[in-house]
Amino acid sequence: MAQVFNRTKNLKLTDKARVCRAFWEKARGFMFRRSLKPDEVLIFVNGKESRWNSGIHMLFVFTPIAVVWLSKDKKVVDKTLALPFRPWYFPSRPAQYFLEGPSSLLEKVEVGDELEFEGL
Repeated sequence: MAQVFNRTKNLKLTDKARVCRAFWEKARGFMFRRSLKPDEVLIFVNGKESRWNSGIHMLFVFTPIAVVWLSKDKKVVDKTLALPFRPWYFPSRPAQYFLEGPSSLLEKVEVGDELEFEGL
């Protein structure tokens, strides 16, 4: 498990984040889940910054989720509330990392905030 910390707001977001690097981990995400725990977060790691490689699908995801996209410097470049069964979401700017978690995650980050990962 990894920790996610908002350095800008001096706020721990979770210490129970799961890192998704493999194709199948990324493809599955929160599929087939009907709810999320308040501190349950997935960290997706891409090889480089990209808009297209940082897109997500919401097929077979049964609950709204927060998505927070980060630059290679781990600065928030975009965020959204992704709704169930909507085909695709892409960040407005290139991202190398992104987080998926409960909708309450959106209240804890703003575009421009700098995040930090421990145990990645």
